Formats: sequence, C-alpha cells, structure tokens
Amino acid sequence: MAIDAGDLRVDYQADQLLEGQAAADPFVQFDQWFQAAKASDCPEPNAMIVATVTADGRPAARVVLLKQVTEEGFVFYTNYESRKGQELLANPNTAVVFNWLELQRQVRIEGTVEKAPAQMSTDYFQSRPRKSQIGAWVSPQSQVVPDRAFLEQRQEEVEARFAGTEELPRPEHWGGFLIKPTLIEFWQGRSSRLHDRLVYTPAEGGKWKIDRLAP
Repeated sequence: MAIDAGDLRVDYQADQLLEGQAAADPFVQFDQWFQAAKASDCPEPNAMIVATVTADGRPAARVVLLKQVTEEGFVFYTNYESRKGQELLANPNTAVVFNWLELQRQVRIEGTVEKAPAQMSTDYFQSRPRKSQIGAWVSPQSQVVPDRAFLEQRQEEVEARFAGTEELPRPEHWGGFLIKPTLIEFWQGRSSRLHDRLVYTPAEGGKWKIDRLAP
C-alpha cells in the first residue's frame, strides 16, 4: 500500500509572531498562546508530544497531557515504571511539542526532566476522579498483558481492595515529571511558508534571549 499526501497543503494566514509583540518571558508567551488555544476549537489543548531516548539511542515519542506550569517548568503525570518513565529516569533529556492546528501554531521545548516533588504528585493524584486513581493502581503500564480481561480483572480486584477507603493513596510508582526548559520555540504559520519562528534561550540574570530562526 502506498499513500501520496503531496497534494495536501494549507496556506497559513491565521496570525503573525513578531519580535515587537512577543513577551520577554517565554512562560508569559506560552500562557498567552495556551489561553488562546483553550478559547479556540483546539481539542485537548494541553496535549503534548514527549520524546525520550533508549539506552542505545533509539528515540520514542507519545502524547501526554500537560497538567501544570510552574516557575520552573512544565509538569505531566505518569507511571514511573512505564517505558517513558524508565527512559526519562535513565536519560533526563527530552523534547516536547504542542501542536495547535486550529491556530496554525506550534510550541517546541527542549530541556531536562526530574521527578516532581512527592507532595505535588500526591495533591494532583487526590484531585483526580476515583476511576482514574483506580486505573493508576491497575495498569502495569507498557508491559505485555494477555488480554483486556486481565486488566478488567485487576480493576475488580483493586476496586474491592479499596472499597472501604474514601481517599485512595497514591501508588509509589505513579507521579509527576517536571520538564525544565533550556529552549522554547514558538512557531506561527505564515503565507508562502515564510513562517515565524522565535526561539528563547536562557541569558544572564535570569532573563531570556530571543532569536528569529529561518523557516
């Protein structure tokens, strides 16, 4: 089977991104774009692609959900024993992409990760719906399982185990990762493929340097 997607083209004319209008702080710029994505028709604007690398240099990527932005970086939650969890613990370098097609925008982040503080992970876990909390106990994420019935049986067992427990404890294998950026790039689609690309990198005094990249 062959797929020819060469005739699929979009002329980007939704907006522009000029140095004079960009915030000096990339976290402020991200918040402005994120709020615009939330207000638009973008489904799950907090969806982001997170890349990891295996010990022998093979990359992998998957979509996860951003849950918090702090002064230090971007936070998502996962199973630490999953493939991505193990790869991030072994090699903390990562890259992230937000793709907001409806706004013809992307945000690309490079940086390092570390485990979020345990209390932050616990607080977020307690805010989740009970079924999501149960799921964190049920799934041996990224491991091969015999069939769906195996997971459903485990779910029944976990529900029975915590039947009399009002507040489920957070599993030790589940928690947050904090992505600390060393580079944040904002991409705005423009006509004739002359897209706007502004990249922020750390500068002295806690400030950020802004450069324009050729599209």
